[in-house]
Amino acid sequence: MNKRFEGKIVAITGGSEGIGFATAKAFIAEGARVYITGRRQDRLDAAVAELGPAAVGVPGDVANTGDLDRLYARIREDHGKLDVLFANAGVADSDALPLGDITEQDFDRIFGVNVRGLLFTVNKALPLLSAGGAVVLNGSVAGSKGFPGQSLYNATKAAVRSFARSWTADLKDRGIRVNVVAPGGTDTQLMRGYLEIRPGADEMLNQMVPLGRLGRTEEVADAVLFLASDQSSYIAGAELVVDGGLAAI
Repeated sequence: MNKRFEGKIVAITGGSEGIGFATAKAFIAEGARVYITGRRQDRLDAAVAELGPAAVGVPGDVANTGDLDRLYARIREDHGKLDVLFANAGVADSDALPLGDITEQDFDRIFGVNVRGLLFTVNKALPLLSAGGAVVLNGSVAGSKGFPGQSLYNATKAAVRSFARSWTADLKDRGIRVNVVAPGGTDTQLMRGYLEIRPGADEMLNQMVPLGRLGRTEEVADAVLFLASDQSSYIAGAELVVDGGLAAI
C-alpha cells in the first residue's frame, strides 16, 4: 500500500502533545520523517520516544525566533529541504479575559504566540520549503465566532485565517499551498483542564455541538494530512472546519 508521505520531511510546531502529537503520529504512519517542537523538554522527550525513530524533537518556543532558527538549521543540516509545515503551536487561556480586564501582558502573550509566532514559523521556513510543498495553519472556529471573554484568542485565530488567504497569493508562483484547519472543541489535555474547573461545561458544550461530543485529536490530524497531501492539490487559501457542525448550525 502506498504511503502518501513516503520520503517527505515534515515540521510540526507544538508537536509534543494534543493535536500536534496526533498529527505527528499520523504523518509517520504515512511514511514521513517528522520534526516536532515543544517548550517542555521532558514532554518532548517522551513524545519522541513514543513516536519512534522517524521523529526528531527540537526544543523551542515559537515566540522566540532564535528557537525557530535552530529548528530550521537542524532540518537544513539533516535534509536540506522541508516538504510540509504544520504551524500548530498556540496558546489559550482557561480563564475568561473579558474586555475591560485585558492587560498589555495578556495581549503580548497571546498574540506573541498565536500571531507573531505563527507568522515567523512560516516566514523562516520559506528558504527550506520545497516547490509544491504544503503549509497548514492551525486555526479555530473561534476565528469566526464571538465567544465571550475570549476576544484576544478569537482575534488571533481570525488573523490566522487571513494569513492563509494572503500567503496563498504570496506563494502561488512556488506552488506552495497554504490552508487552515479549524478545530472546534477537541479532547486535549488543555480542553480537559478547562472543562474540569467548570462544572457542567462539558454537557453544555455537547449540547451546542450537533454531533454531541468533543472532537478527537486523530480526527483533526486526518484533516491536516488531507490538506497537506496531493488529494487536496486544488485546494488553497481554504479553511477546513473540524467541529462537529458547531460553526455551521
